[in-house]
Amino acid sequence: MIAQKINDFQKIVTGRRSIKNYDPSVKISKEEMAEILTLATTAPSSVNMQPWRFLVIDSPEGKATLAPLAKFNQNQVDTSAAVIAVFGDMNNFENAEEIYGSAVEKGFMPLEVKEGILNAFTAYYENISKEDMRDVVMIDGGLVSMQIMLAARAFGYDTNPIGGYEKDQIAEAFGLDKERYVPVMLISIGKAADSGHPSVRLPIDKVAQWK
Repeated sequence: MIAQKINDFQKIVTGRRSIKNYDPSVKISKEEMAEILTLATTAPSSVNMQPWRFLVIDSPEGKATLAPLAKFNQNQVDTSAAVIAVFGDMNNFENAEEIYGSAVEKGFMPLEVKEGILNAFTAYYENISKEDMRDVVMIDGGLVSMQIMLAARAFGYDTNPIGGYEKDQIAEAFGLDKERYVPVMLISIGKAADSGHPSVRLPIDKVAQWK
């Protein structure tokens, strides 16, 4: 079963629901998942360091490893096509040369601009505290996570962001360095088996101010 793509941005945004029940017969190919994630990574990030890292858990073995770490979200783990574990890479500045070098090669910026940016930020990243870097990767991880959910909707799938899981165990459970990879959230993704529930949003005049 191939999901029906959606091109209407208003439908993508307003039609999003946090889905907990999926059609377990629907799978998402590696190629399609890569398209979804590629679209999501157009999200902005601090100094364009793109600190997000994704672990796509879609095999029976992977889900069996995840299940005891997400005890209160078993249905999403069991029935979804996949669960995407979003991490923030604390060593993200290691990719600075690749990112900015590629920008120069593609003609997006002159070499001297690239060198100026890297010179300006190298000392900053060498001296940034763990706490401050964690704040950076959590914000950037949140931005890309929302983009994943919207991209999934555009591809005809539904999602559920999950914060209730064993964050202190998940990296090591999947063979990752827990000091380097900070868990941001889990996102279940698949074809909804029900329509989910509409939810209330506070009025804008309660949450926004104009000065």
